[in-house]
Amino acid sequence: MADPAPDDSLDSLLATARAWRAAEPDADIGDELDELIGAAETGDAEELRARFAGRLQFGTAGLRAAVAAGSMRMNRLVVRQAAAGLGQWLLDQEAAGTMPRVRERGVVIGHDARRKSDAFAEDSVRVLAAMGIRAMLHPGLTPTPVLAWSITGLEAAAGVVVTASHNPPADNGYKVYLSTGSQIVAPIDAEISERIEAIDPLTVPLAAPNDARVVRLDTTWTDAYIDWVPSVRLCPDVDGVPVAYTALHGVGGAAVARAFQAAGFEAPIPTAAQQQPDGSFPTVPFPNPEEPGAMDLLIDTARSHGAAVAIANDPDADRLGVAIPQPDGSWRRLRGDEIGWLFADHILSHTSGDDRLVVTTLVSSSLLADLAADAGVHSEETFTGFKWIGKIATERPDQRLVFGYEQALGYLVADRPLDKDGISAAVMMAEIASLAAQNGVTLQDRLNAIAARHGQHVTAEQSVRISPAVGARWVAAIEADPPNEIGGRDVVGVASYPEANLVRLSLDGGVRLQVRPSGTEPKVKLYAEGVDVTASDLDALLAALAALAPDS
Repeated sequence: MADPAPDDSLDSLLATARAWRAAEPDADIGDELDELIGAAETGDAEELRARFAGRLQFGTAGLRAAVAAGSMRMNRLVVRQAAAGLGQWLLDQEAAGTMPRVRERGVVIGHDARRKSDAFAEDSVRVLAAMGIRAMLHPGLTPTPVLAWSITGLEAAAGVVVTASHNPPADNGYKVYLSTGSQIVAPIDAEISERIEAIDPLTVPLAAPNDARVVRLDTTWTDAYIDWVPSVRLCPDVDGVPVAYTALHGVGGAAVARAFQAAGFEAPIPTAAQQQPDGSFPTVPFPNPEEPGAMDLLIDTARSHGAAVAIANDPDADRLGVAIPQPDGSWRRLRGDEIGWLFADHILSHTSGDDRLVVTTLVSSSLLADLAADAGVHSEETFTGFKWIGKIATERPDQRLVFGYEQALGYLVADRPLDKDGISAAVMMAEIASLAAQNGVTLQDRLNAIAARHGQHVTAEQSVRISPAVGARWVAAIEADPPNEIGGRDVVGVASYPEANLVRLSLDGGVRLQVRPSGTEPKVKLYAEGVDVTASDLDALLAALAALAPDS
């Protein structure tokens, strides 16, 4: 195959790059390759080597990288190879009898507004069709929840969404879903990666755009999703309150407005400068509601319009950020766990049945388990990443998932799709705010009431910039020889979660600290939680823990 050559000689590198240049379908990426090749020919090969240092790895998050030339970046050749690898894995499952009628059921595909998302989606459809697999493409820009929701409705064998979610503007990505509407988990990612490895990215066949196996969907499934959204309301008779909203230049704006109106609410007040899809994200350097400053324009909109709550989607609309007014007139951006507590309190108060199940992740707050115990329902804690929440739901046929969340602003407030959904969650958050107003209280009052019952749970996070390999060794070192104390508090317990590459330290006073290398970035994430402590206490403990990190 024409992947990077096994030796790193300049001649070999240039031969590989020239082969990629000959196969490159896009003029801008071709021009980029010309510049890289020209620089290498004059002695500056460093960047070309970086671009062809290996293959962009396919993992449980699929693919994600900057859109650029080379086997280590996102471009149409890399995407064609990935689509062919996915198609081969699906055909292998059909041949093994583990996934029936793959060709007939097919794959449904959607894309966001980022650079080249439309081309990546179109190529994927044509690659799969050339393999004899029915390939269904949503029209135009598609929120990730709509794509995930449509998989089960269409009874598709799998789904793909082309998106880099909340990554920086230069990036794009490729996310794969199973027939359940849940993202792939290990070991499926490794199995697909093996198929990708065996495919020459420069010679992947493409079906004609009008091939009979290429199905260009209309808006039927988006319309069906919007019609379904009102079913998540638990108090449908409650009148709405003013809600401010930002799409953060993503694809959620139109769908959220329609969903609110279908659910009986007025459309939210848009943050005009961020409402239209724009893959360059002109008002935010990092389009993630978790990032400081990302919701500032939204809060300005909420304040000027007298909104009761401010909500944000990330660019593909599967995450939800929330800000609420304070008694002094200021606004406060809620932490992901706080949003989760509001959802859990509302859902558990307005549903019934001892078969109910709530699920969160290891690095999210422990308070969900307390809320579940009070309500007499099942609760589970699983690995980091929403895909694992979906997996838990599929493995509990005798239980009924009513809520799942992760602290990174991912929420599932229904039993479909088995993935985070920032649109239906936005509708439910509007209902929670509306019910609070009807009862003469605020969302801050709701949080205070939860704290009065269960203690004031405080969470904090910090990151240490080190490579994933060093981070993994640090986790192993902590497990093998844990520190006796951190920040003046004794370490009284150590728990290891090797499947998640995570270690949890229990400190005296009920504080827990967790260490986990990021799966997508060169950093280690540190998490802290305590009850009836201050945020500054936790920040100091995280700083003390970070000081123990190895340099390299």
